Amino acid sequence: MRGTQFAEFAGFVAIAEQQSFAKAAIQIGISRSRLSQSLRGLEERLGVRLLNRTTRSVSLTEAGLRLLSRVRPALEELKAAAADVDQFRHGAVGELRLVVQPPVASLLIAPILKRFLTEHPGIRLEIAVVKMPGDITRDGFDAGIRFGEQVDRDMIAIRVLGEARFLVVGSPEYLARHPAPKTPRDLKDHDCIRARLPNGTIFGWQFEKRGKSVLANVDGRLIVDDIDLSVRAVLDGLGLAYLLYDFVKGDISNGALVPLLNDWSPRLSGFFLYHSTRRQVSGPLRALIAFLKSEAKRRGVNPSTLPRSSVHPNYRLVGTSKR
Repeated sequence: MRGTQFAEFAGFVAIAEQQSFAKAAIQIGISRSRLSQSLRGLEERLGVRLLNRTTRSVSLTEAGLRLLSRVRPALEELKAAAADVDQFRHGAVGELRLVVQPPVASLLIAPILKRFLTEHPGIRLEIAVVKMPGDITRDGFDAGIRFGEQVDRDMIAIRVLGEARFLVVGSPEYLARHPAPKTPRDLKDHDCIRARLPNGTIFGWQFEKRGKSVLANVDGRLIVDDIDLSVRAVLDGLGLAYLLYDFVKGDISNGALVPLLNDWSPRLSGFFLYHSTRRQVSGPLRALIAFLKSEAKRRGVNPSTLPRSSVHPNYRLVGTSKR
């Protein structure tokens, strides 16, 4: 592609995004007349009209919409590639958009934010905390961190937190009024504090013992969609809860909560940072990966890639009902 063709495409994308020749010209730093001439040259070369123009508005034709859908991602990729090369002169510089699940935000990201941003002053970091992240590429994120069991197979994934474990907990107050469950089947007789997922389903209480997987039938008067509220409710003796061990290990240590059904507690592969195989790894993302690998080793975690063969086939952290 010749330099003039690249400039034509860049000008076209700017006009489409700004819906204004004047604003687009300011954005890319050329005169309005030169930008208008560039667009005419592109339309003549392609033999189609890309924009409908009036004195008051600018809109895309069908051909323009189709071209924009192909050209904009390509230009973003070229910008990312240039930024990646630029890091060799200036270090990791640029924007980094990351989406993480709530446990990751509190257990991993919050404790390392200050050190990471201090070490990399050229990085502008945006973090979205989402319970069930979607397609990171479609949603404009550079990377995400979530349970290994939830990472799509076409992603590159690197372990950043060790093995995760879910368990049932109850307060001494609650257990003084109710006999402790001995098997997952006993949970049907208990008031269970359940969690609703963003897709509307109830988070399933899944257990495993000697290779046998069991999805318990649980019920209760309280349904929440917030981890902190679940912890508060179980501490107050409102029922039993099914939570990540890392969220309640302090309360278990000081006796505020009692772990139950330990020998049925399922173990997951842990949390993995993942990113697309189809996009250039930017300088800021490469810096984050290196930082999290170092942090994982400091915690005694092997920052290996996701072992697909070990993913539990029955544990995808999905809901089981709408009740």
